Parts: sequence; structure tokens; C-alpha cells
Amino acid sequence: MTLKSSTTPDNARLKAWPYWITIGFVPLVILAVLYGSWTILLIPAFGWVLMPLLDTVLGKDLRNPDPETPESELFWFRLLTCIWFPIQFLLVYGTLYYLSHIGQHSTQQTLGIMFGIGVTTGTMGIVYAHELMHKPNRLERNLGDLLLALVLYGRFRTEHLLVHHPHVGTPRDTVTARYNEGFHRAFARTLATGFGSAWRAEKAMLARRGRSPFHLSNPIWKYLAWQSAFLGLAYAVAGWLGVGLFVFQAFVAIWQLELTNYVEHYGLTRQHLGDGKYEPVKPHHSWDSAHRVSGLLLINLQRHADHHVHPMRRFPLLQVYEEAEVPMLPTGYPPMTAMAMIPPLWRRVFKPRVRAWRKQFYPDITDWGPYKTMSHPSPKGAG
Repeated sequence: MTLKSSTTPDNARLKAWPYWITIGFVPLVILAVLYGSWTILLIPAFGWVLMPLLDTVLGKDLRNPDPETPESELFWFRLLTCIWFPIQFLLVYGTLYYLSHIGQHSTQQTLGIMFGIGVTTGTMGIVYAHELMHKPNRLERNLGDLLLALVLYGRFRTEHLLVHHPHVGTPRDTVTARYNEGFHRAFARTLATGFGSAWRAEKAMLARRGRSPFHLSNPIWKYLAWQSAFLGLAYAVAGWLGVGLFVFQAFVAIWQLELTNYVEHYGLTRQHLGDGKYEPVKPHHSWDSAHRVSGLLLINLQRHADHHVHPMRRFPLLQVYEEAEVPMLPTGYPPMTAMAMIPPLWRRVFKPRVRAWRKQFYPDITDWGPYKTMSHPSPKGAG
């Protein structure tokens, strides 16, 4: 694969401060909680309207940093991801306390505020958790687990690391959206099968160590314990109202995550080599985007092809590939996830793109039927 490359020292120099644009959600949430009314709309408008508009004006960032940049030069990038848990914790529980003890908002405004919280915990919290869970450092992984527990989706770490990354583009992966599968159907399927999929993956992992899936080393017990603790804290802060609002924001956050998952791999499948074997994961198995501002907001999650090739690589070092070598999204993620909510429109735009992708990368495959329905056997040893 050929990478776009930097040609000047300025292009290669890493700058952390633009990524701190993500903190912009914090004052918007505080404003909405204190004043309600039209200020609630500023939260989704920031991520869903302003960022795409700035993408349109500022275009793409095709520069690549040096992937061998030492950890010592990434302090401010790492700090951004590590401080988000305490920020999100205070936003969630501070909001629950204010709404239940101080604020005089209507039911509609209260739900609107928690929807905005969910947009924040989904757009930022889960994206940061995704970055943290890929790192070997125990502190970072634990922070990622805590962020996922705040949206009741702890099993996502197991599902993502043990299922999605090794088995993306195969029938074993629950979040690879099938060709012609609308988002709403994919969302329901993922919610229904995700926990069982994560359990099977951990069961297979523990079996290789001679342990039962009910052994305390199974991280799913930790996920459930943290989630129970956060639900209990919501009750302590705001009673059953707090529990209901906490669950609502978690659902909104999960919806945001699964919208992103849907966009990232829709219709892209790995070639089945027979006998439950598949080709290795390659950059062209992910939809990519190099749009500048949404890339900053989502800490380079949109450079998804390189992430799947180098999953341990920190977000500021992710690379951009030549457009001829990976499938590219027409915009950044926010407009794409909005389009995914309208399946007929999505299919009209993306079915031709998937067919073009097949002709480009797999001209020798003549029968795409099993790939469309994901009816090939699951990878051997997938659990």
C-alpha cells in the first residue's frame, strides 16, 4: 500500500492543541443544563452541523505524521484521552443532580438535555474509550472500561478486541453491516447478539487457559460490576428518575456508536479462502475519510483503514492511504451517520460504491451471493 507522505517539516510536526476541540462539548452541556430551551440544540449542532460545515470549508488533511514518533512526544495527546473519564463522570452525575434537585425544566427539556448528554458520551466518551482500550497500559485500559460502563456497554471492549478486529468482514463479526442491510435492522441485530458474541469470545479465550467462563478472570464480570455501580450511583443521586435518565443517555450513546460501526465497514467483506479460512485484514476492508475537522473531533477515528492494520497505533500517528487503494467516504462521519438513518437514501448512494469496490479489489469473484448474506462459515477458532 502507498501512503500519502509529508514533504515538509511543518507537515510532519505533530500539534496536539487542535484535537482539544473535543472539549467544546463541555461548556455546551453546562449551558444546556443551566438554561435549557434552545441552548439544548447547541450540543448536537456542534457535532452534527458545525463540524461538517467546517469540513466543507477546510477540506481534507492528507498529511501523514511520522509513525515512529516516540511516546515522549505524545504527552498532550494522551492527556486528552485520559482526562475525559473524570470530565464525563462529572457531566453525567452533575446533570442528574441538577435536573432532580435544582432545575425546573419540563419533561421534554429534561429528555432533550439527556439526549445531548448521550450525544456527548457517544461521540466523545466511546471514541476515547476505543482509543484507550487498544493500549497495553493498564491505566488506559481501565479508563476505557470506566467510560464504557458509563454508557452500560462494557462488553464492547471484548467484542471489539476479540471479535471485530480479528474477524471484521466475516460472518463472525456482529458489527460488519451486511450489503443491503439497513441501519435499523443492523442496530437491532447488534443489540440482540452482541452480548452473546462477547461471552462466546471470552469463553473460548478462557478455555484455552483451562478455565471456566464463570471464572472471575472473565472481564465480563468486571463490566457488569462497574455498570451496576454506576446505575446504583444514579439512583443515589436522583432516585429512579436518575436511573431512567442514565439509561436513556446510555442508549443514545450506544446508538451513536453503532451508527459509526455501521458506516465504517458497510458491505465490505474479506475473501473466503475455503474451509473457514479468510484472507488477512487489509486497508481496503474499511471505509476511510481524511476530512480535517471531523477527524480532529473524533481523534482520527476516520483514518480507519490504518487503525485496522495497526490497531495499537496511537490516534495522532494514524496514516492516510491513497484514494485508489482504500474505499473513501464522500464526507466525514457526521453526515454519513445521518444518511445511515435513512436506509433508502443510504442504499442509493452506497450500493453502487460497494459494487465498484468489488470490481476494483476482487475482479475474480463471480458469485457474491454468500458475501451479501454472510452465509460463508465462521472463521475457524473464532469462538
